[in-house]
Amino acid sequence: MIASEEELLGIAPPAAPEADAQTAKNIVQEAQALGLAETADPPESDAEELSTSGEIAETVDLENNGETIADLDAGLEKELIAETPIAEAAPIAASDAARTETSFSTRSGDSAAATAPAPERAVRVTATYKPSFTAADLQEALEVVRQLDPPGVACRDLRECLLCQLRYHQAQLALHKNGNGTVQILQDATAIVDHHLRALQNKQHKEIGKAIARPIEAVQQALDYIRTLDPRPGLRYNKVQARLIEPDVAFIKHGDEWLVIMNDEDLPQLRLNPAYKKLVTRDGTNEKSTRDYVKERYKSAIQLIKNIEQRKQTITKVCYCIVARQQDFLERGIDQLKPMMIKEVAEEIGVHPSTVSRAVANKYAHTPQGVFELRYFFSESVQGPEGGGTSLLILKRRVKKLIEEEDPSRPLTDEQITRILQSQGIQVTRRTVAKYREDMRIPSTHQRRVKK
Repeated sequence: MIASEEELLGIAPPAAPEADAQTAKNIVQEAQALGLAETADPPESDAEELSTSGEIAETVDLENNGETIADLDAGLEKELIAETPIAEAAPIAASDAARTETSFSTRSGDSAAATAPAPERAVRVTATYKPSFTAADLQEALEVVRQLDPPGVACRDLRECLLCQLRYHQAQLALHKNGNGTVQILQDATAIVDHHLRALQNKQHKEIGKAIARPIEAVQQALDYIRTLDPRPGLRYNKVQARLIEPDVAFIKHGDEWLVIMNDEDLPQLRLNPAYKKLVTRDGTNEKSTRDYVKERYKSAIQLIKNIEQRKQTITKVCYCIVARQQDFLERGIDQLKPMMIKEVAEEIGVHPSTVSRAVANKYAHTPQGVFELRYFFSESVQGPEGGGTSLLILKRRVKKLIEEEDPSRPLTDEQITRILQSQGIQVTRRTVAKYREDMRIPSTHQRRVKK
């Protein structure tokens, strides 16, 4: 969140170069008076450079045991924006008498000055150009940007964003001279957002009504209008188009039998060029080194084709295992999904679990229930009714369904959801229910409660 319009654009008004030079000179004089410096005043050429428009930077080495440099002017601290080439710096020291162990280094021309022990901190003070516009000009430009489409851009917080949209709607309403009662709703909404946004977030509707001298019904109408506003207007230009998925396999029922059909029509059929095979024969005129190189590459190509074919066979075997275990899912719907582990399928087809995991990665299957990623069929289990297993995906769906069907004024707690599931024969703990609720980004009971 940005604190001011100047910081919004990354611009801070610099101090006058003359003030910088005078401040530096005063600090040097105070340091010499305290016996902290052993050098004379900076040469006239350096003083002239300090009084220019700010093309010279100074290096200040101060050891202050972690304390802030109170003697540096606040305007100098705001100048830490643009870094310019460093010229020969005049010695600068702190003027606070309580800072007894301050040390610094001085550099002047070809002569070397005496230096104290190495400092712990180096503060770089740089000067920037003076902007050709004022704070009023900046504010005027910011207001122009806020009038751009969509309404609500270039605002510093939610309050400004909503107010900008409400004022835009008021202007549009006045332009069309619409008098159907929306004017009063907009006025109420503007007053609430401008002065009572925190109370609105806490759902203190009665208190808001008393504060703006409006009935509770008017507050509710204003709230409904505020809900139509866009808290992030810039996101509408950052939409990602839906990615079309072409299934890699299809589960099709033929009579009483389920078939797995690979979708490899768009995949090119790999084959070896016979011309390379002739290069590896002794009858050729090529040198032995050439024949050996081609022979090695030829074997690699053959192995690649075999690996691709083996991967297809692995996917086919995994899919047939899925079909055999998930027939109820394919025929009756998602609620019939059964738990299935990758390890179990790997043992059944005689491969390592990592092989199954790689084979099903980013692969999709077309089923009578829709298109699903092959990983969707693999999930852990919890003890279900009659000692059977229940998929964690199904458990999450049941938790979500219970919450969707609850009374908004009396939402179910995690403990109540746990008891309902246990009454259905699913052995689950309250902590597990809370974890799944958080995984599905469902708010807590307190956050879901709607006050009447």
